Amino acid sequence: MPVIKYPRVRDPLFYEWDRKAQKCGLRHTVYAVNGDQYTGEWLDNLKHGKGTQIWKSTGAIYSGDWKFGKRDGYGSYSILDPVTKEYKRVYTGWWENDRRGGRGMFFYPNGELYEGEWSNGLRSGWGKMHYKDGSTYEGQWLTDQPNGQGLLRLPNGNRYEGGWKDGKKHGPGKYFYPDKGQLLEGIWVADIPKCGVLVDFGRDNAPAPTQFPLPEIELHDPAGVLAEARAMFDDSHN
Repeated sequence: MPVIKYPRVRDPLFYEWDRKAQKCGLRHTVYAVNGDQYTGEWLDNLKHGKGTQIWKSTGAIYSGDWKFGKRDGYGSYSILDPVTKEYKRVYTGWWENDRRGGRGMFFYPNGELYEGEWSNGLRSGWGKMHYKDGSTYEGQWLTDQPNGQGLLRLPNGNRYEGGWKDGKKHGPGKYFYPDKGQLLEGIWVADIPKCGVLVDFGRDNAPAPTQFPLPEIELHDPAGVLAEARAMFDDSHN
């Protein structure tokens, strides 16, 4: 009995080419048209999983988590120093939708450092900033500025504890002068104290106290006066 052979049905070649073009799983280095290169995992032709990207134009490198083509998860971003040709770390922490989001550390070119929370690539939430002059700010942030409650410590030991708005002292707060042994408690508006009470505080142990102690001023219910000032401030800003 003769054997009848039927031609095998095959998909058109462009289907096969398309399947081969769709990158999935772990791949060796893939070069983009502009010279950028990526080594890592893919899903449906998108960077997804663990991977490392190097941008040719800047020499910057990111190594960490990806999600559907964007940096998302935990990763580190570094730039290439044009002089030393060594990589300098810029940011290490969490990413959301290709931007800094969550907790992370950012290293500024001038040596300053921020460690704390981020949102949409900006400092937002709780964080601590180490400034170049030696001062530090720890507290609440909003859209890259101290905003809310925070503590500023200066290199000479002085410190401010209280409210902030748009990067400036704003609202009820206390300014300590340990070098002089004094404390100013009052209300600030845009970095300027508008009202308050200055008293001696630890003057006996201060390294450079004032020549004479501050005279005690008899105030009727000083705590109540400040409380009333705070209430007036809050009412005017609601």
